[in-house]
Amino acid sequence: MSKDIPITEARHELTSLPKRLVKSHEAVTVTRRGKPVLAILRWEVYEAILETLEILGDKKMMEALRRGIKEARAGKGIPWEQAKSTLNL
Repeated sequence: MSKDIPITEARHELTSLPKRLVKSHEAVTVTRRGKPVLAILRWEVYEAILETLEILGDKKMMEALRRGIKEARAGKGIPWEQAKSTLNL
């Protein structure tokens, strides 16, 4: 969920927006003449979005994920202890 604020208000509140975003965990939609023109969000959310887009754009990774989900649903996984051992965890 996001809160809409006019661009003039955003200009005046720019230095307080980071604190507000951390507390509310929401994005801020900056509007001009009532239309959205900019989104302001926490850095962690921005990075997560970029990472998600990178994964979605990687055909090999997406195919591996689909295959893994299909195998897991079919019960073809390996026990957690075996996975930890294989990965040296």
